[in-house]
Amino acid sequence: MKSTSHYAYLLRCADGTIYSGYTTDPRRRTAAHNRGRGAKYTRSRLPVELVYLEKFATKGEALKREAAFKKLRHVEKTVLIEQGNSNSQELSIFDGLVV
Repeated sequence: MKSTSHYAYLLRCADGTIYSGYTTDPRRRTAAHNRGRGAKYTRSRLPVELVYLEKFATKGEALKREAAFKKLRHVEKTVLIEQGNSNSQELSIFDGLVV
């Protein structure tokens, strides 16, 4: 049985807004956003940059975290990003990804 990692992530859009999402492949998903094939929200705010990433063992956990992200105000998301990433090794793989 294949073990899949699940991620909740934050993207910084070109207009300074922050988008939150869920994926199993942050590199592919960020690239999709930047091709205009991601969320409708990000299509008019390109390019986007992956700025925060958390890894989870289950899809349910990652989706709960994404929902929590969506409830945060912009300033709270900014503080979260500035305080660092709980999975800094994971994010360093994707650091500054604008594909």
